[in-house]
Amino acid sequence: MTTLANISIAQAIAIMFGGGLGALMRYIVSSFVMEKTGAQFPYGTMTVNVLGSFAMGFLAMLLVERIGLDPLIRLTLFVGFLGAFTTFSTFSMETFNLFEQGQHLRALLNMLLNVSLCVLAVWLGVIAGKSITI
Repeated sequence: MTTLANISIAQAIAIMFGGGLGALMRYIVSSFVMEKTGAQFPYGTMTVNVLGSFAMGFLAMLLVERIGLDPLIRLTLFVGFLGAFTTFSTFSMETFNLFEQGQHLRALLNMLLNVSLCVLAVWLGVIAGKSITI
């Protein structure tokens, strides 16, 4: 298990650099899509999630499986950039891996629980936030 105590300075900088770029790109892409499509449906977020998921699968196969990407660049790209661009890419890759391993029930359960629990958590967070008097 990785802890803060055993992360090198280089690893931390790589993740933070990638994360900063990923967060900026999420904002730019999502805002651009929202400008074009309107705010009636979260097309911006969906676009970011789909692009990030595609990038995770594509780059994992190309750069990790076929080329053998340097671990520091891998942290920058996958944990930092794609992690900040969309965590949905990680969720999607993990779900795909479960399907690929023949663990269909676990994959479906992963989808059901992630989506329903996260929407529930947002709802509970909204309720908690609204209940605080400032």
